[in-house]
Amino acid sequence: MTASQTTTTPEHEEEPAAIPEPRVPGGDDGTRGSAGDPFDRDALPAPAGATRTLLLSLLAPLRGRVLVATLLLLLQQAAVQAGPMLVAYAIDRGVPAFRDHDYGPLIAVGAGYLGCALASGILQYSFIRASARVNQDVLLDLRGRIFRHAQALSVDFHERYTSGRLISRSTTDVESLRELLSEGLQELIGVILSGVYICAMLLWLDVGLGAVAVASFVPLYLLVRLYQRRAGRVFTRRSTAIAAVIVKFAETMNGIRPVQAFRRERANDADFLTLNRRHERTNGDALLEMARYVVGSRLVANTTVAGIVLWGAYRVAQGGLALGVLAACVLYLRRLYDPIDRLGMFLNSYQSAAASLEKIAGLLAQTPTVPAPTAPKPLPALATEHPGREVVFDGVRFAYRTGGEVLPRFDLTIPAGQTVAVVGSTGAGKSTLAKLLARFYDPSPSSPTGSEQGRPHSGRVLLDGVDLRDLETPELRRGVVMVTQEAFLFSGTVAENIAIGRPDATPEEIERAAKAIGAHDFIASLPDGYDTDVRKRGGRISAGQRQLVAFARALLADPAVLILDEATSSLDIPGERAVQRAMDTVLRGRTAVVIAHRLSTVEIADRVLVMEHGRIIEDGTPDQLISGSGQFAGLHRAWRESVVG
Repeated sequence: MTASQTTTTPEHEEEPAAIPEPRVPGGDDGTRGSAGDPFDRDALPAPAGATRTLLLSLLAPLRGRVLVATLLLLLQQAAVQAGPMLVAYAIDRGVPAFRDHDYGPLIAVGAGYLGCALASGILQYSFIRASARVNQDVLLDLRGRIFRHAQALSVDFHERYTSGRLISRSTTDVESLRELLSEGLQELIGVILSGVYICAMLLWLDVGLGAVAVASFVPLYLLVRLYQRRAGRVFTRRSTAIAAVIVKFAETMNGIRPVQAFRRERANDADFLTLNRRHERTNGDALLEMARYVVGSRLVANTTVAGIVLWGAYRVAQGGLALGVLAACVLYLRRLYDPIDRLGMFLNSYQSAAASLEKIAGLLAQTPTVPAPTAPKPLPALATEHPGREVVFDGVRFAYRTGGEVLPRFDLTIPAGQTVAVVGSTGAGKSTLAKLLARFYDPSPSSPTGSEQGRPHSGRVLLDGVDLRDLETPELRRGVVMVTQEAFLFSGTVAENIAIGRPDATPEEIERAAKAIGAHDFIASLPDGYDTDVRKRGGRISAGQRQLVAFARALLADPAVLILDEATSSLDIPGERAVQRAMDTVLRGRTAVVIAHRLSTVEIADRVLVMEHGRIIEDGTPDQLISGSGQFAGLHRAWRESVVG
């Protein structure tokens, strides 16, 4: 094959995939970010009404239990609000009867009051028990949705949306909803029900006094609306601010080695202090808004009570109102306005939860940029006993969201079973090629109006003639496996890490794969052998050993296509040699794309591609290119001289 397989489209520089868009000062989250990018501002867009829809979808499966809890609270409030009526009856009927030596009315009032108190306690306990189960089920469902959705989103989303923000969504923001459901919701329902009960009883006892009490709700309503508007903005800023704190903390702890190596502690302290103070200020703003509401509501409540007491006392003195009725009205008024502070606490929880739900709804509204196929197609049966399949890049164009075009137009055919090494300078498009083959990204559209079978003209990546976009995700992941430079290992045993691609593999199959790779000896020397916990990111074993485990994982998964993205670039010479021996085993009979920075890795390849600015400028066997006068020959000579030196 020759370099003529690629087109002569004008050259473009590559934009590195893992680097987010440039940021400028002024991001709302305390980071430096583009003012127009919702990812930088931590303000992911969501459809109108998405927050309400999300909350209703969480409660819909539990509506039966929600109704039961509401009924229990309704009955509990009825028992509580019967007290003042019993007091009025005791003053106006029970006391005169007692003077006439008729003790029955007062005994009945005492028994009734005791019965209401017992019923209220039992119903309150039942309500708390029922509502707690509802609350925990809602939170369980929401955390699960966030986790599942985050896993389903494409790689480009995670390259722009930090893990710290995801942690904030699933912890701090979910906790805000927990506070609302556990404490605030009960307060709201209690305040509403008690308000309805008390207003009805006041109007029944005396229309005039009841009308004054009802009229006082107008200024209270205006105060609530003002608080909602002002506090809503504050809590949105607070949710963003705490996410920025978590992002900075997670970033620093994940990079603790370079932080200490380059003595970044003091600079990081200063950055963290800035973010922490911003969070402190937003918390202070929230408390000030709460204070304004409480002061205003108490002023309205106390003024109303004072006015009703004075007017009622005047009417009692004139004989137009019974003393028991006035006493009952005053008791009801205290019960009506006492929850005002609790209503403020609910509004505080509600605004915090609303801001958090808005963030969560924005996250859940994101859709994968690499969608599942609507009409999936199967891969054809293998033509030979070898697992390799043909790979074709057909007119592929790709550009990152930053606008940097990496592949202007790219054509390449890799026969089944061939190992292809891809070399080139940083930014040439090597890793982009690997990500497209693994379908972490789809080719970019070249025309917003053009279409091909309903798709924009963007080129195709084919596996044995089947577009990767037509393969179901499980079949694609079985067929194409990537081993990266990092060789990420999860917390758990060595055996569990090897079996990630085949969870149903037997211990014998796991051990056989490790032996084939050459990893068995070091695994057997670990304290618990294959049952040794490698700990976070495989920190219990060396980089070379982690890479061998990754190769054993790939061999056990038995893919048709294997992608090695700079799999040996971080290893020392003994580690690299051990991994190269493993590569000989794992690549046998498979189609392989090896992204290489070290030319020693190229020696195992059947074919070498040299890339520059998204184009193939050299294509041939290693011997052909070494014996030539092109770029690869110069690189190889320089490498040989450095080895000899």
